[in-house]
Amino acid sequence: MDDKYEEFDLIEEQQAEKKQEFKGGNVKDFIDGSVLTRDFVIRQLPFIIFLSVLAIFYIGNRYHAEKLFRRSGELQSELKELRAEAITVSAELMHLSRQSEVLKLLRENELDLMESLDPPQKIVVRKKRR
Repeated sequence: MDDKYEEFDLIEEQQAEKKQEFKGGNVKDFIDGSVLTRDFVIRQLPFIIFLSVLAIFYIGNRYHAEKLFRRSGELQSELKELRAEAITVSAELMHLSRQSEVLKLLRENELDLMESLDPPQKIVVRKKRR
């Protein structure tokens, strides 16, 4: 019978140790770092490290996504500006390439070029048969 009592006492002691192990410590234990030496924390250390690495990757991914979003907005505004500039330049080119504008520029620069009064003619080349 004594063996049963001793075994029962041993089980109670182990359960008391586990309860003490899971028992939340006070602020002093947390500050001096003795919380980190408990068996429960040591057994969970790989999982804690995994969660820490996962959190770092999550934070890095978020910063990267925000940077890409800002860059996308900058490129959209730059695209609008360039599109407006392209339309302006194209309209100016159309204006300057009109026949009347070309003649005016020729007179202003005093070039000896004259406007052709003959309409253009189509040149047809016939293939020789062999």
